[in-house]
Amino acid sequence: MTPDQYCEDKAAKSGSSFYYSFRFLPYDARLAITALYAYCREVDDVVDECHDADVALAKLVWWRQEISRLYEGKPEHPVTQALQPHVKRLDLPQEQMIEIIDGMQMDLEQARYASFKDLNLYCYRVAGVVGQLSAQIFGFSDRQTLKYAHDLGIAFQLTNIIRDVGEDARRGRIYLPVDELQRFNVPAADILAYKETPEFGELMKYQIDRAEKYYQLALAQLPKIDRKRQRCGLVMAAIYRTTLEEIKHDGVTHVLNQRLSLTPIRKLWLAWKTWWFA
Repeated sequence: MTPDQYCEDKAAKSGSSFYYSFRFLPYDARLAITALYAYCREVDDVVDECHDADVALAKLVWWRQEISRLYEGKPEHPVTQALQPHVKRLDLPQEQMIEIIDGMQMDLEQARYASFKDLNLYCYRVAGVVGQLSAQIFGFSDRQTLKYAHDLGIAFQLTNIIRDVGEDARRGRIYLPVDELQRFNVPAADILAYKETPEFGELMKYQIDRAEKYYQLALAQLPKIDRKRQRCGLVMAAIYRTTLEEIKHDGVTHVLNQRLSLTPIRKLWLAWKTWWFA
């Protein structure tokens, strides 16, 4: 199996919405974004699948070293071997690749966030940075596109947090800011016990409103000159915003006890429609 095939396999098996947005890209861009996505999955899996925090930290140290080897031209892992042809050609910053690991390490070191300001740093590292790297892969003429990509990445991560509240609680994590739990009178114990209360419903409506504002902010900032090249992000926005709509339609409190996901055929339809009419 070649490094590119390894990354393609990793992306396909994840079932992620990102995979559907890659299908329409030119060959070189598709290889680059699939390798970046596979890298994000690898370091994320370290945190999600390793139950010993010390072992997980040691693995993240290895990945930091592997990124150094990548930029020295001596990568060892199939994912970084797949990334190697693209990092120099596309001028992908090494410090941003490390920021992604910093974000994953935050999951090992804290399970609560005092305020949205604190949570926003996490979102920046695990999603805003990925948005900016992705924008460089797709190509842009106006640097304002990087601001669009950052805010769109934050919107995606906020959507993930909303969708995965129950799943994260089962791991002992709550990404909803503590001061907002207090404002809406939602004890952390209720979330960890999966209690679907009216107060929790109001809290989640507030989270959805904030995510929507980030989508609106991001899309308003995308320069017209770069819209065609950034269609992959627009595909993702269509899929993720539809997911938010489905959560609202299904009942916002249900995120505690079920994980809503669009069907593959619906994702493919949204991807096709957005790509051709963006």
